[in-house]
Amino acid sequence: MPTTKSAKKRHRQSLERRAKNRATKSAIKTQVRKVRQAITSGDLPKAETELRTAATKLDRAASKRIIHPNAAARTKSRLSHLIVVAKKKPAAK
Repeated sequence: MPTTKSAKKRHRQSLERRAKNRATKSAIKTQVRKVRQAITSGDLPKAETELRTAATKLDRAASKRIIHPNAAARTKSRLSHLIVVAKKKPAAK
């Protein structure tokens, strides 16, 4: 446990930051899950709107360095690729 006054403050700050970071990461995971569920259910318009929301959350978290910027870009790219593939599937039949 911290002993000095400054160490106690740093500990408090780290706990607050950890809670915020965990909440943000959880919100991102939930949003990505919503996009994937919309794609698998075949509701592409909903998937696109959910993707826009997910991209916003990912970019915001990346700018605050809660997640790595490349991880945010990679996730957005993979989700958009899934939507593109899902759009092409019905046309090929």
